[in-house]
Amino acid sequence: MGQAAARIHQHRRAWVRIFFGGVFLWLASVLVTFVTGNSNLVPTVILVGSFLVPVTFVAYAFEHRASDTLTEQTIFVGFVYGGILGVLGASLLEAAFLGQQSLASYVGVGLIEEGCKLAVLWFIARRLPEYLTRDGVVLGAAVGFGFAAFETAGYAFNALFTIKGLSLTSLVETQFLRGILTPLGHGLWTGILGGVLFHSARRGRLRLSRSLVLWYVVVSLLHAFWDASGGIAALVVMLLTANSMQQQLLELGRVPSPTPLQVQLFTIVSISLLVLDAIVGILFFVGRWRSSDPLPAAV
Repeated sequence: MGQAAARIHQHRRAWVRIFFGGVFLWLASVLVTFVTGNSNLVPTVILVGSFLVPVTFVAYAFEHRASDTLTEQTIFVGFVYGGILGVLGASLLEAAFLGQQSLASYVGVGLIEEGCKLAVLWFIARRLPEYLTRDGVVLGAAVGFGFAAFETAGYAFNALFTIKGLSLTSLVETQFLRGILTPLGHGLWTGILGGVLFHSARRGRLRLSRSLVLWYVVVSLLHAFWDASGGIAALVVMLLTANSMQQQLLELGRVPSPTPLQVQLFTIVSISLLVLDAIVGILFFVGRWRSSDPLPAAV
């Protein structure tokens, strides 16, 4: 533990330098791309912007690990494997089992993506010499942020293509918004599962406990609620404010055009739902971080 403390002290606040250095590089990449119109720089903008926030939070989490069990190499492997294998596995399963937007599909996406990340986390951590709860949170966050980084890169790439041609503005807006939301999503959810997974270990081995299953379902539902927040907000707004003509169109299965007031109300409700989801997730995360006692479900 003394060696770990010394190493952590050496790396203390490295995340601050990573963040501000990354922001500078991303802004410089965006500016030069806008000025020159050089499409060869677009991959640079996508990669720097997509990985900036996830890498920063992983560096922060690494500084707060519980022991020297988690090395830089383990964190790096968790980040990369969690990103690539998690995205690939989730894409394959979602393509095979999901085909439309519905409550069931949102829950299905949550279960699939969180299950893929948990599987990758388990695979990476299976031979660690010891399992401390906080180390599980850190490694889980690394896996989740890796997933978020590669997923954001995909969304940014898709945002580049619009009906009016290539749009760097749309790409930048997508990266900026997802950069703000990333800490409240995949890293948070998988960090919770990582803490539960390590806390459930017995005699130096990971195991499938009732507590892990319970929290896997809880985290998946948080994920599903996050994805469904826009649809829920639209439904709430229409139920509360739809006029007679809009109600008739809804009964015919058509989507009515919203009024300016409804657009404003939709924004407020959708943001409120995301904030509620984030607060619940943060409370669970903090509770898992601070407590080394068994979760209530395991009692």
